[in-house]
Amino acid sequence: MSEEENSVEAEEVPEKTAAEKPLKAPKKKVAKAEEPKDSVSDKVEKEESEEGKESSEKEDSSKKEETAADLLGANIEQVKVRKAKGSKNISSGICYIVATFNNTKVSFSDMGGNVISWSSSGKCNFRGSRKSTAYAAQVVTQDAGRVAMSHGMKEVLVKVKGPGMGRDSAIRALQSLGFIVTTIIDVTPVPHNGCRPPKRRRV
Repeated sequence: MSEEENSVEAEEVPEKTAAEKPLKAPKKKVAKAEEPKDSVSDKVEKEESEEGKESSEKEDSSKKEETAADLLGANIEQVKVRKAKGSKNISSGICYIVATFNNTKVSFSDMGGNVISWSSSGKCNFRGSRKSTAYAAQVVTQDAGRVAMSHGMKEVLVKVKGPGMGRDSAIRALQSLGFIVTTIIDVTPVPHNGCRPPKRRRV
């Protein structure tokens, strides 16, 4: 009987080991299955950290944009207050000469009609009967012409209006300053028996 018992015990031992082996295998499988879980959690943490960095970078960039906008707004306000005028670089323009019996007025404009400079005999400190003289017209033209030349004007189309004494002297002053006079146009309005003229003086 002892031999049979020993054989039974010998048979029972391998059965136990065989039963234990499949129990160990799932443990290893569970451990292997846990590793990808850890890797997924690591990926989630990395993504969260990257999102946090991106959000912080966006906040910094928005702060920088605000500061740049503030600086630009300050510069715009300064320009509005100063209203500085630079050289306009206009090569050709129009010179209007208005010569009446009592005054002479000269203005320079670009080809679109935007006034660049102007002057009159009263602005040049002429008073009374001196305002209508030919010398006053010469001084007035030189005063307005220098400002126009500082903006780069060289060629001039002259339009003359009125029967005053400063018509010819103003055009000569333009040529003496160095302007190139391309054309001279008389734009004096001629009435077709419109208004009654003033009566003659009794001297």
